[in-house]
Amino acid sequence: MASLNQQPIHHFLLIPLMTRSHLIPFTDMAKALAHHGQQVTIVTTPLNAARFSDDYVINFNLNIQFLPLYFPAQEVGLPQGCEAMDSLPSPDMATKFFQASNMLQPPLEKWLQGLDSLSLPSCIISDVCFPWTSILALKFNVSRVVFHTVSCFTLLCSHNIDHYKVFDERDKSDFEPVLVPDLPDRIEITKAQLPCFGNQSLDDSKKVLKQFKEAEASAMAVLVNSFLELEPGYVKAYQKFVNNLWCIGPLCLYNKTTRSEASIDDHESLNWLDSQKPNSVIYVCFGSLCHIFDQQLMELGLGLETSNCPFIWVIKEGSYTAELDKWFKEQNFEERVKGRGLIIRGWAPQVQILSKPEIGGFITHCGWSSTLEGIIAGLPLITWPMSSEQFYNEKLIVQVVKIGVKIGVDKPMKAPEVLVKKEDVMKAIKQVIDGGEEGEERKKRAKKLGEMAKMAVENGGSSCSNLTSLIHLVSYFNQHR
Repeated sequence: MASLNQQPIHHFLLIPLMTRSHLIPFTDMAKALAHHGQQVTIVTTPLNAARFSDDYVINFNLNIQFLPLYFPAQEVGLPQGCEAMDSLPSPDMATKFFQASNMLQPPLEKWLQGLDSLSLPSCIISDVCFPWTSILALKFNVSRVVFHTVSCFTLLCSHNIDHYKVFDERDKSDFEPVLVPDLPDRIEITKAQLPCFGNQSLDDSKKVLKQFKEAEASAMAVLVNSFLELEPGYVKAYQKFVNNLWCIGPLCLYNKTTRSEASIDDHESLNWLDSQKPNSVIYVCFGSLCHIFDQQLMELGLGLETSNCPFIWVIKEGSYTAELDKWFKEQNFEERVKGRGLIIRGWAPQVQILSKPEIGGFITHCGWSSTLEGIIAGLPLITWPMSSEQFYNEKLIVQVVKIGVKIGVDKPMKAPEVLVKKEDVMKAIKQVIDGGEEGEERKKRAKKLGEMAKMAVENGGSSCSNLTSLIHLVSYFNQHR
């Protein structure tokens, strides 16, 4: 991770969607740019500014500032203080959240109008979810770049499904696998597995996707939180459809932590892992947005117990209900797995846990940030996709780079039903921890990918070089505008 002070200094304005899965990579990108000697301003909201401002920026003397804008939650019918998607009381409110997010345009424009010509940003890097940033870029004559928090594999699959009108035939079942045309690998997907935006229908989601594509096409460059060595065929294929496609990840490698080092070093999970054998522990975590029902969590717990494998199981605050707590107590579950299983309620230092030598596998919802963190750690993954682009990510992990094992989910988790039985959990864990020759090859591939991920962001690495290319492109634009 280089600090390339000889490069020209530009002011980058970053505009993320207010949700952890976007805010974190945007913040990490700010650190990557600042390490390259650049000035960065991140658009945020008051609560998110407090949540994501950390000592890292101060300790490394990075030129990063936050621009908190009022978030109109109540104006669109959201609860007061609901400034991030992971704080929504229900996934059904996602559409209202996008509506409120788009209302950030006027106050941001007002802020830009108040700047003198020397203080204006040199480049806007916007979330793909905000097509209106193209209007701001034109009005203030600054370059604009689009940033994707997903893989090139996902982008190409989505593009080809739309281009070839794969699901335009109304008689196709939601659960009938259909081949995605013109990919480097044979990939099938069902209509039920396609990402939807909020609680919108597939048709409405297509309209939103069209807006995103139009805004992407007009951008000077497109950045992706991935690295070339992970998906070279998909990077090359998607480069045909956009201007200057550059992978600049994994961006989380530019970040140490959003909490103090002392609190992480003392976290119970890290101390507990010291008593376990190398490559023996399964780590289980489903991110900040996934809503998993009590009965499914209970079945997962039974599967972890009967696997006879040491485990760390993270249950986010919103998922740890009174009913689940009652089940834990009535079953005396934590006493039954004492010494072999650790249950964490709330936040856990995931990156630090995954990097410990005792971890042997990761049960994940296949969110892209978590997927990258597992890849960086060189771990085989057990895939349990639930929504969004997670089914795409599973196919990349299992079928393309072949470092994962499917737990057996074929449809999104939308109703209080048990999709994964304890036997499915046991079987997947056995394949990862003790999978014979095939399992050993999977571990070798995972370890090699982890090494390549770290090399990508070092001096001369593919992602580091792409970030330099972006800075030079902004220089060219500013000289010729």
